[in-house]
Amino acid sequence: MKDRFEPDYPEELPEILEPEIAEEPEETTLPVPSDLDLVQRYIREANCFALLSPEEEKSLTSHFHETGDKEAGYRLITSNLRLVIKIALEFQKYWMKNLLDLIQEGNIGLMHAIKKFDPYRGIKLSYYASFWIKAYILKFIMDNWKLVKIGTTQAQRKLFYNLKREKEKLRALGFEPGPKLLAEVLQVREEEVIEMDQRLGGWEFSLDAPLKEGSDEYHKNFLPTTEPAVEEILAQSELKDMFRRKLAQFRQNLNDKELDILDLRLLAEKPLTLHEIGARHHISRERVRQIEDRLIKRLRQFLKNEIPDWEDYRTPMGD
Repeated sequence: MKDRFEPDYPEELPEILEPEIAEEPEETTLPVPSDLDLVQRYIREANCFALLSPEEEKSLTSHFHETGDKEAGYRLITSNLRLVIKIALEFQKYWMKNLLDLIQEGNIGLMHAIKKFDPYRGIKLSYYASFWIKAYILKFIMDNWKLVKIGTTQAQRKLFYNLKREKEKLRALGFEPGPKLLAEVLQVREEEVIEMDQRLGGWEFSLDAPLKEGSDEYHKNFLPTTEPAVEEILAQSELKDMFRRKLAQFRQNLNDKELDILDLRLLAEKPLTLHEIGARHHISRERVRQIEDRLIKRLRQFLKNEIPDWEDYRTPMGD
């Protein structure tokens, strides 16, 4: 049976987390942010727990590994709370909400690391725990970063962890980190690099939220409209009126067959077929097609002669 604090995470450390990011805790207290009362209180409380000496850590980790003693586990956890805070601060730029969210997930990772830690492998607990703390924090960020989750596939998780770092490496080598080059380095598709870059480049906010505190203006008020401008509506209306007038003049010079083709095929919402027009006038489909082609050419030429710049209007108005 799983312990109460052990979530359903893999038994081994994720391969994408590399040792180069691990650091040892320093023998100093952490700075206290001035704008977050809850975070201030938590950091002050964490600073009250003394760090363990190497001998104490070795003794406690061995004792906990062999007996599972809760008191030993408690001392190991509380002595490493500042490590969790330090790592959470490093990832705060990816989580623009409550820092305590990251600290909480990091603490779960710390507890999981202490349970899994083998004191006989010759490594420090803080070094080993740093990987689990980062793994839990990063998973939390990926699951909650957007309304649409990111990092749902192995390729996306790899991009999330490594995209920024690979960009910096390539720039240091004198290369421009474009999507194609990044895709080759990270062995993913170029489209995935572009998508992840866009997701990491911004943060979601509510359209109903005010622009700033106390403002009467909301983000949704500044969305671009999909409706055409008033000037465009007026211009289109005038053009249609002109077209109708000119079309009425054009109709005066048409015979019965041409009028039927104009009204029942060229201008109709549900045009008749060539066969149906031919049956009305007892002529073949081919003959109707010939009359129609000639009529279209005449109409285009007429409008071109009667309406200035008609060629500029053909695209929006259609033929």
